[in-house]
Amino acid sequence: MTDTQIHGDVADGFGRVADVFRDNFTHRQEVGAAVAVYRRGRKVVDLHGGSADPRSGRPWTARTPAVVFSCTKGIMTICAYLLVQQGRLDLDAPVTRYWPEFGQNGKAEIPVRWLLTHQSGLSALDKPFTREEVLAWDPVIQAIEAQAPLWKPGTAHSYHPITFGWLIGEVIRRITGELPGVWFARALAEPLGLRTWIGLPAAERDAVAWMLGPIGDPGPEIDPVSERAITMGGAFPFPADENNEVSFNDPAIQAAQVPGAGAVSTAESLARLYAACVSEVDGPRLLTAASVDDAIAVRAAGQQVYGHPDAGHQWGTGFLVHSLPRPMLGPRSFGHDGAGGHLAFGDDAHQVGFAYVVNQMGGFDDERANLLSAAVRDCLGE
Repeated sequence: MTDTQIHGDVADGFGRVADVFRDNFTHRQEVGAAVAVYRRGRKVVDLHGGSADPRSGRPWTARTPAVVFSCTKGIMTICAYLLVQQGRLDLDAPVTRYWPEFGQNGKAEIPVRWLLTHQSGLSALDKPFTREEVLAWDPVIQAIEAQAPLWKPGTAHSYHPITFGWLIGEVIRRITGELPGVWFARALAEPLGLRTWIGLPAAERDAVAWMLGPIGDPGPEIDPVSERAITMGGAFPFPADENNEVSFNDPAIQAAQVPGAGAVSTAESLARLYAACVSEVDGPRLLTAASVDDAIAVRAAGQQVYGHPDAGHQWGTGFLVHSLPRPMLGPRSFGHDGAGGHLAFGDDAHQVGFAYVVNQMGGFDDERANLLSAAVRDCLGE
């Protein structure tokens, strides 16, 4: 039990979200967290509370960002769809149109879309890596170029926990001439005033929340291929080491571009980004209805080749969509969760952008994000 003070603002009609947010501290071992909701371009929930760093007692403020792990994949996918809308990227063209060296060892016919739908057969790489190699970008790209798919591409799927980011990130780099975190900053973060980074500036290092290792049900054991996938061939323990210390607290990892899992953001900024995808936020809506239609069409579901048993996840193009283990608002919802409990999504039927960011990582049985998204549904009368 806790009497953690909650700070921020809630618009009329959204009090249920505040109640659940507070209840997470009282009953679900929340340490520090923030939740934000936009509706029709207007911020209706912006709450934070608890400790950003229990080691020092530093409080969580409205400006506290945290590593959001696989929520990064949603950010990268938004970037990809913007390039599609600009006529610079065709998701159904072969990757080799943009990245010729990718076509080695049976990969010449893989379309860009399969990089985003976990169907490319590149969820893990055979090469072991040092942390320094992973953070240097080029060694990972060269290993991807040399890698043969782990299964026949397009015939099955397995979640690509870390490689996802370099796969689509290198396509973005080949098109724009910039690393994806740099392009994201210029094209989206700066115009929208986001406190979101893929490659954290040194000046922001001391503001970042300290992540606490997972608690709760650890879930079923994973196979060796999945272990190699989530650790990038042993480069770093993920999400935590044998002492439950979270590897992504490392300033070097936060400063580098790990574009499948390394974004650092506030909840308010992630909610604002998704709100801008589905409504007008300081300018025209970012994603067209046609882009959302394409993105939410289910491309992969069911049992994976590697990884956990089928829990009902459904994947659109790049985004996790409304599905049994991660219900959002409905069939027009698209976004991504992140290891330990984070969740961010948009929904153009409701013109909602939502984000929840934490520093106490939960386990396989963590329901905090689902309860908050259910509260938003209640407030909308769904």
